[in-house]
Amino acid sequence: MRTTHVWCSGNLYRLTVGPGALQQTGEELRRLGFRSTAVVVTDETVGALFGADIERSISDAGLSPHVITIPPGEDQKSLATASVLYEHLNEMGAERSTPLVALGGGVIGDLTGFVAATYFRGLPLLQIPTTLLAQVDSSIGGKVAINHGMLKNNVGAFHQPLSVIADTSTLLHLPARDLGNGLAEVVKSAMIRDAGFFEFLEASMDEVLGQDSLALEKVVALTARIKSAVVQEDERDSGLRNILNFGHTIGHGIETASEFALCHGEGVAIGMVAAARLARTLGMIDEEDAERLSSLLLRAGLPVRIPADLDPAIVMSAMARDKKRLDGRLRFILPTRVGEVVVRADVPEQLVEDTLLSCYDNA
Repeated sequence: MRTTHVWCSGNLYRLTVGPGALQQTGEELRRLGFRSTAVVVTDETVGALFGADIERSISDAGLSPHVITIPPGEDQKSLATASVLYEHLNEMGAERSTPLVALGGGVIGDLTGFVAATYFRGLPLLQIPTTLLAQVDSSIGGKVAINHGMLKNNVGAFHQPLSVIADTSTLLHLPARDLGNGLAEVVKSAMIRDAGFFEFLEASMDEVLGQDSLALEKVVALTARIKSAVVQEDERDSGLRNILNFGHTIGHGIETASEFALCHGEGVAIGMVAAARLARTLGMIDEEDAERLSSLLLRAGLPVRIPADLDPAIVMSAMARDKKRLDGRLRFILPTRVGEVVVRADVPEQLVEDTLLSCYDNA
């Protein structure tokens, strides 16, 4: 079991990583001072797998678990589902001290976090992520949000959890596509901040894909520490934290154009390769490092080319509405070598469009 800490909003919270960590949920709630009811929000799929375990852990610690189960799927990250959770909290008589426990992947974490941030102007939050993507990315850093219209995460808040418990044994239940979805963020983290970690991934990708317990624990812990370090330096996303968006500006545009048939990690993987190609055109990165990125993503089972049936105009339009714009200009995170990126807001639009077109399957 590995632990690290994140200092945000004047509070220090603990991130616990390892197999079986979920069993510590009740003990963690007591450590944080809770003695009454804990509300667990999960979806039908995750609840069937781990709901009984977390209820038992909470009950054994002397608290009463109240479980709210919703259907799975990205479409649950909405104002409509948030309203359903508000009604549950109202009917059960939740108080400002009632902790919400998000048990699930990124959808559950983001939705529950959004509700925690907004109900009674803020409820305590624990994140229990059960997917690789959630364990290494969305559960850390306090960004909580829902989707509105065709845009992802455009209604949200900053609301830090009191604790994050990443049980790597839950990853053994992931389909291969969901594992790859998280690996995109793992590769991204290494590419922006840690060349040594990137080399470890090159050497150990087979073990990671084979869901070796020690390899998974190391991957989650190292990636989480990278994100934690960046978030601590820039909690409100005003500067350094932008580097965590490597691959996301183009990636979100691709996700939107696919009407979310492509998942987040797949869009980000393509977006990273496109950003590296953009950087290569600008003379910022050499061909060898750009190729290493593309090769590692392919080994992780991720796409690196834009599907031919996606309309480039829709991709560009979605990118133009990206929430990371500054003074009307898109900011791109571009790699200069493995382990280092820079933020650029001066990339000509025509160059972006030309690069995008060169990344299509039929190009």
